[in-house]
Amino acid sequence: MRTCGATPGGPDISGIDLSTQTLIQGVILRDGESDGVPNGAPVGNAYVRLLDSTGEFTAEVPTNADGQFRFFAAPGAWTLVILASGVRIERKVIAAKGNPVDLVVEI
Repeated sequence: MRTCGATPGGPDISGIDLSTQTLIQGVILRDGESDGVPNGAPVGNAYVRLLDSTGEFTAEVPTNADGQFRFFAAPGAWTLVILASGVRIERKVIAAKGNPVDLVVEI
């Protein structure tokens, strides 16, 4: 069941000049075998929240079947909150225009 209306994985970047954009993206992977799911497998249907530098909620996107997520954001400091199967992980990032943030988060 989805709790937000966002497209799984985030917005499509086809045809977008990324040198003019501030992009935060990544993939959520399994760390260790869990419920028969092997290490390194993508985690689909996890939720990734984007919080601004004051901790205010800005956006949320579910990961797609490949565990991928993506946000367009303003340059600056951001916190990503990953929510999946009883797991809550935070990652702080600094985003800059033309230099995509690419994360790999293992849960």
